[in-house]
Amino acid sequence: MERKLFCEISPFTYRLSMEKEILKRHVQDMLRKTQFAKERTEESLPAVIYRHNSLIRRRLGNVNMQLQENKATNLALAVKHIDGLLIHPGETFSVWKLIGRTTKRKGYKEGLTIAKGKPSQGIGGGMCQLSNLIHWLVLHSELTITEHHHHDGLDLFPDFGRQIPFGTGTSISYNYIDYRFRNDTRNTYQLRLWTNEEYLCGELRATEQQPHTFHIHGENEYFSREDGVVYRNGEVYRDIIDRETGKCIESQLIRINHAQVMYDCPPSMMIREVNQ
Repeated sequence: MERKLFCEISPFTYRLSMEKEILKRHVQDMLRKTQFAKERTEESLPAVIYRHNSLIRRRLGNVNMQLQENKATNLALAVKHIDGLLIHPGETFSVWKLIGRTTKRKGYKEGLTIAKGKPSQGIGGGMCQLSNLIHWLVLHSELTITEHHHHDGLDLFPDFGRQIPFGTGTSISYNYIDYRFRNDTRNTYQLRLWTNEEYLCGELRATEQQPHTFHIHGENEYFSREDGVVYRNGEVYRDIIDRETGKCIESQLIRINHAQVMYDCPPSMMIREVNQ
C-alpha cells in the first residue's frame, strides 16, 4: 500500500498542513521585506490600459447554481479591498495581502473551489475568477508577473461563453498559493474593480499610456484522444505591438496547453485520434 502523506491522513492533518504553509508564507514575506502595494484612492488615474468584464453566473457542468449565487456575494466583498489600489514603481501586488482570509464571519459564503483536481466547495469559493480577471488585465500591461499558478493541466468544465483563450486562468488559495505582480516601470498603475448584477468588472489604469499594446490569442487549438483519455491542446501567444506604428515587434509563447478533459465530451466535439 502506498504510504499516505501527512496531509492526507485526516481532515485535521490536512488543516494542520495548510496552517503550516500559511505561516511559512508570512515568514517569507517578512524576511524578504517585499514592498506591497496598499495605497488606495477613489479617483481614477487618467490612462485606461485595458478593461474587461467577466460573467459571474456560469453554468459549469452539473455544479450547483447556488454556489454561483454565493460566488457573486464573495466577489462583491473581495473587490472592495482592491478597488482603487495604486501600484507605484517598485511595489508588488498580492491578492491575499489585500483580501485576507475569506471567512464566514466576514460575510463570505460557500462557493465553488477546486480540490485535488476536482470541483469542491468552501467558504469564500470563487476567488479564482477575481485573480483570473486581474491576470487578464496584467497580461495587457508592462507589469512583471512574479507568482502565477495554473490549474495543473486540467480542463474541468465545458466552455460557457468563453471570451479569452483557455489556459490563461489562475489558481489561488489563502495565502501560500497567491497571484502577484511587480511594477518595474516608472509608471504608476491602478486597479478599478466592481460587480454588478451580471458581471465582475475591471479596469487597469495608469498615470500615462504605455509605449506598447498587447494582444493575447490562442493558436493550434484542438482536442485529442490519447490512450483513451481526451486532452485539450493549444498554444497561447502574447503579441507586443508598438503603439505608434501598430506593428508587432515580438510574439511571446506564454502557455502550452495539454489539459486532461474532466467532463463528458459531447458527441459534436471534434477529437483528433493520436496513436501513441
